[in-house]
Amino acid sequence: MFDEEDLRPAQKPNRHTGAASGSTGSDGETRLPGGGDTDRPRRRVPWRPLVIAIVVFLLLYYPVGMIWMHQINDDPDYQPPAAFEVENGSNAVGMVAALINREVNETEWVANDPFFMPSAALDNMPNFQQGMFAALGRFTIELLDQVGRTRGSSQADPDLETAAGRLKYPGDVWIYDIKTSLLPVSSSESQYRAAMRAMESYNQRIASGDAVFERRADNLQVTLDRVASDLGSASAQIDQRVHDGAGSVFDFVSDDIFYNVKGRTYGYYMILRELQVDYAKVIAERDLGPIWQHMLDSLRAAAILSPLIVRNGEPDSLVMPSHLLAQGFYLLRARTQLREVSNVLLK
Repeated sequence: MFDEEDLRPAQKPNRHTGAASGSTGSDGETRLPGGGDTDRPRRRVPWRPLVIAIVVFLLLYYPVGMIWMHQINDDPDYQPPAAFEVENGSNAVGMVAALINREVNETEWVANDPFFMPSAALDNMPNFQQGMFAALGRFTIELLDQVGRTRGSSQADPDLETAAGRLKYPGDVWIYDIKTSLLPVSSSESQYRAAMRAMESYNQRIASGDAVFERRADNLQVTLDRVASDLGSASAQIDQRVHDGAGSVFDFVSDDIFYNVKGRTYGYYMILRELQVDYAKVIAERDLGPIWQHMLDSLRAAAILSPLIVRNGEPDSLVMPSHLLAQGFYLLRARTQLREVSNVLLK
């Protein structure tokens, strides 16, 4: 006789593990292979919200960061803080130090920001800053060669040598520059801070009588000629761009030139405004007050031009303006007036 259990069909083993497809627990509930409960919910990683959050962050990071960082310091009435005003010193030297401090320490220098910073996508602000520092560097060289020494045979001032050398440093060098070295390098900001300290030291030494700041007419005349020549170079850059790209619909170059020249013009305006105080005696003796003021007015007009969108239209266009030509007009007017002042100083 067969037992009842012998007549039951054999349980089919799992083809992967060889075990039964299911088992019954002591409580009578069926469990999945491996011991899992059929009624236990599967835990899901919230990938979709995480991905959406990352995409939204990246979409907002650069635009919002650019708006937050963008700042064109073109205030023509800017006055240096009290820390940069030195009694019996030079107003123009104090202005150079104050402008360096404002752009590097207070505003933040953005021309060398790496790609992961939102300000790296800016172009108008860094061009403005580098144009301004080109003017400051040019004036510092004139101090070194002319104003800061007795005639041409005396020794060059060490502070001016330091400042002029540091202001020549490229403005787009971050703490790493793989083009020159894999090791950390001196950043643009550190070089410009050293130039600022050197200018402050020089101004303090002027006040104490330990440094030369010649207030002669011939020194002023040579300095103005150098400024006029630099403005002429800027106007030639504008002329070339108008000739090559006037009327272009997609123009990503004209605004760079516009803001670089704007920064250079602003820098010269601020320096010449303070030189009017430093050379007040010479200007009064030569009756240059009205001509000097007209020259400052032209530089100021060029420096404060601030169109919402820089356009480089054809010179005779009825629809599209040419902001480069408007800037160039004031630039050449200021250059002509600088030559007029220089000619009077020669007499």
